[in-house]
Amino acid sequence: MELSLKTRSQTELVDITAEVRRAVSGTGVREGLCLVSVPHTTAGVTINEAADPSVAADILMVLNQMVPWQAGYRH
Repeated sequence: MELSLKTRSQTELVDITAEVRRAVSGTGVREGLCLVSVPHTTAGVTINEAADPSVAADILMVLNQMVPWQAGYRH
């Protein structure tokens, strides 16, 4: 199964829990593992319980500090 997303900003966290749940439930599989991966160098997957919305804000803040969007990259 393939999932395509459109984001609204350069750096964004997108909750795909519902989409993954639908995809898995549609297979009829009742037990096992589900692999979620991103085959692209400028995207990633993280697991976050989403209990505290400030965690997502903290992740984005630190990511933008570590890898600023406009830092003169040549690629």
